[in-house]
Amino acid sequence: MYDILVVGAGPAGASAALFAAKAGKKVAVFDNDKSITKRAWVENHYGVIEVTGPELVETGKKQAEKFGAEIVEATVENIEKADGGYTVIAGYKTYSAKHVIIATGLLTDVAEKVGLKTKPGTEPRIKTVLDVDANGKTNMNGIWAAGTIAGVSVHTIITAGDGAKVAINVISELNGERYVDHDLMK
Repeated sequence: MYDILVVGAGPAGASAALFAAKAGKKVAVFDNDKSITKRAWVENHYGVIEVTGPELVETGKKQAEKFGAEIVEATVENIEKADGGYTVIAGYKTYSAKHVIIATGLLTDVAEKVGLKTKPGTEPRIKTVLDVDANGKTNMNGIWAAGTIAGVSVHTIITAGDGAKVAINVISELNGERYVDHDLMK
């Protein structure tokens, strides 16, 4: 049983997995290698002079793995309600957790299949997003959304920040108190 399952390993998903794993949560993040960031050239990401989208995605996954997140190379076929949480079906295997974070960018098919409420997107070329509250909660208790699918800007710096924000909110709910992650220089 995992604490958090993250569907999508682009900037939002990997950032959510990084924060959750660093907080000591048992995390798996699912990567189907379809992130739109894989086609990007990025020169507007704070702290990075320039980077290719594929490099940014791989670095994010490595950061999450560094703290114990499990990277699962598979497409999520379904998410089902289960006792005390959800079961994610991916690559002929099942994974269970109390919370799921959907961070699938432009791809809404699994979210819609599950019954998550959608609304029209406001970004150019983003037709549909999930209807979430300010914390990233969807209409299904325990399923959250982060990044482009949650209606935030498609820019990598913004989706990564949204993934971190949503993860902090999930961690806080799991811990029963507000979670803050601050490191000090050694």
